[in-house]
Amino acid sequence: MRLHDNRAWLLLLPALVLLGVIGALPLMAVINFGFHDIFTLSNVHWVGFEWFGDILRSDRFLASFGRSLLFSALVLSIQVPLGIAVALLLLNCGRLAVWGLMLCALPLVVPWNMIPMLWLGLIDPRTGLLGPGLAAIGFDHKFTALHTWALILTVDTWHWLGLVVVLAYAGLSAIPVAYRQAAAIDGASRWAVFRYIELPKISGALAIVFLLRFVDSFMIYTEAFAINAGGPSDATRFLSIELGEEIKGFSYGQAAARATLYFLIVLAVVWAFVAATRRAEEAA
Repeated sequence: MRLHDNRAWLLLLPALVLLGVIGALPLMAVINFGFHDIFTLSNVHWVGFEWFGDILRSDRFLASFGRSLLFSALVLSIQVPLGIAVALLLLNCGRLAVWGLMLCALPLVVPWNMIPMLWLGLIDPRTGLLGPGLAAIGFDHKFTALHTWALILTVDTWHWLGLVVVLAYAGLSAIPVAYRQAAAIDGASRWAVFRYIELPKISGALAIVFLLRFVDSFMIYTEAFAINAGGPSDATRFLSIELGEEIKGFSYGQAAARATLYFLIVLAVVWAFVAATRRAEEAA
């Protein structure tokens, strides 16, 4: 009987140790802080589940949770179809597709803290390149709720569309030419080619896109805070904005409990997504 040599798993030990130090230990510390009322590191009081109960019973938490879910839904419904459309367009551009991909991916390397400042400068009605044109069509630079949402969605789409385009283009490029040739011989329409050939083939890449973009958009902070700090009238007060305010207010125990709840929400969504993906693969 041949025995399996599993010593190769030892090569993973350095990575596991590093992951534990930079990931598991800080996470355990945050969870532990959530059960305490922390004034200073030497003045810590056990409060049990008090912070968690207060947060879950708060109307502000439920409202922020709903706004975060809505924002993520809008991000996915806008960026995924648009990214696929751009990738399909680049697929027919030949060698120029490389330059198109580079142009789409360029916003990904812009520092996060610079992005909202860049767009606020662009839409300034006095000095911005887009300001006069937006003012002419009725865009309020003082930021009503609708305009603030529109601006944050635009900024996030500009920043992250490149990721969707690159992954979708990679999946489309990997489809053998014979599939499209067979479809052309059968007289299949462009929609039929996309529906029955291209979309199933890029489903794996799209699954990664959905997961990454949901997690990131659900915890958006930099853009929303810099543009209007959760306003006007809490219209863009997302979960991450509330967490940031508690940290700045030195309410570390409550902030840790809130961060733990956010982590559990994201973890539940990821688990449901992975489970649904596995069921779909088994069914296929």
